Amino acid sequence: MAENTKEKTIKARPPVVVVLGHVDHGKTKLLDTIRKTKVAEKESGGITQHVGAYQIDIATSDKRQAIKRITFLDTPGHEAFSAIRSRGAKIADIAILVVAADESVKPQTKEAIKIVEAEKIPLIVAINKIDKEGANSQKVKQDLAAENILVEDWGGKVPSIEISAKDNRNIPELLEMILLVAELEELKEDTDSPASGVIIESRLDKRRGYLASVLVQKGIVGGNSYR
Repeated sequence: MAENTKEKTIKARPPVVVVLGHVDHGKTKLLDTIRKTKVAEKESGGITQHVGAYQIDIATSDKRQAIKRITFLDTPGHEAFSAIRSRGAKIADIAILVVAADESVKPQTKEAIKIVEAEKIPLIVAINKIDKEGANSQKVKQDLAAENILVEDWGGKVPSIEISAKDNRNIPELLEMILLVAELEELKEDTDSPASGVIIESRLDKRRGYLASVLVQKGIVGGNSYR
């Protein structure tokens, strides 16, 4: 009887999506567009220096679940923050590899590919900046193929979406692809389990003391969780 009760608490959970890519290829701008904020303009020197975690709710045509949630992890693209990128991928279910259409594959793009391969998580390629002069999506796909990443229209299994984070072009299609991949992964959670999770990052706030950003992986953290 206890086992049957436990089964009833297991349900589909929101996917955790890590956004990876070379510096200035538009990772944070993509999340800005999705969240309709302007985080990229506030970053020091325009460079992300930590793992940012954000949740968004998406309206869908699914009658079973009209609103679906995605948890995004934004990671720095600068070469100095390799360990942070790796940490983000370790706790993610899906990776989005952002590649600028006017620059194609760069050193941190290659590093991101290796991280995804090491963690064995599903990959979606977002070819960004297709609005820019000199954008060449086919070159991006060719260069990715040289790194053993074959997108679907090149005979592979990796989905790719051509987007412009600046112009909000094809962003809904990217979100739909994330939800589709998440559905295929059959991600589940047990909300009745004792709460547990992973600390994404911690910091010292001058006014509030030590703070931590935590990704809850099991159970629910509520007002009585710390008593």
